[in-house]
Amino acid sequence: MTRLLIVGPQGSGKGTQGVRIAEEFGIPVVSTGDVFRANVAAGTPLGQRVKAIIEAGDLVPDSLTSEVVRDRLAQADAAEGFLLDGYPRNLGQVGDLDAFLAERGEQLDAVIVLDVPRAESVHRLTRRAFEQGRTDDTEEVIANRLAIYERETAPILDVFRERGIVDEIDGVGSLDEITERIVGALEARGLSRAAAV
Repeated sequence: MTRLLIVGPQGSGKGTQGVRIAEEFGIPVVSTGDVFRANVAAGTPLGQRVKAIIEAGDLVPDSLTSEVVRDRLAQADAAEGFLLDGYPRNLGQVGDLDAFLAERGEQLDAVIVLDVPRAESVHRLTRRAFEQGRTDDTEEVIANRLAIYERETAPILDVFRERGIVDEIDGVGSLDEITERIVGALEARGLSRAAAV
């Protein structure tokens, strides 16, 4: 079993690397954003609650986010492990995740932190906004997102550092170089890749 969390500021490439690492280890990516969108698209009761909150311009509360993640981790494909992306986002959610995993006699095996200089994150995000025609992604909006990450998400890393499960990865380089760095760090922890089918 391999239970992972990938963390990094916006523009660090964690979404891309998360998918690659999950494939390497044969586990599903559990991204809160994807799970929210899937529930909204399917019109589930959960999705209707999330949609109403987002349409009101509010953030989905921790309790509901944690409920969504618990529901997703209880599905059969996550029985042999998972890679979390976007959750836990703050200390309250760390407590929720710890409690849920403890009920199952589990804990996270490793936390991958993609280290990217702030200037590089801003550069990547502004380039992506330009390429995708996202006019709402101004430098001001991007700076605000990065500030929220530094204020709310970065502190959770201290909790995981105390447990000795954090692998800090240099997030600058080619996609393949970064993937190899992550895989190397996880294999050094004794976590093995999925057998080639």
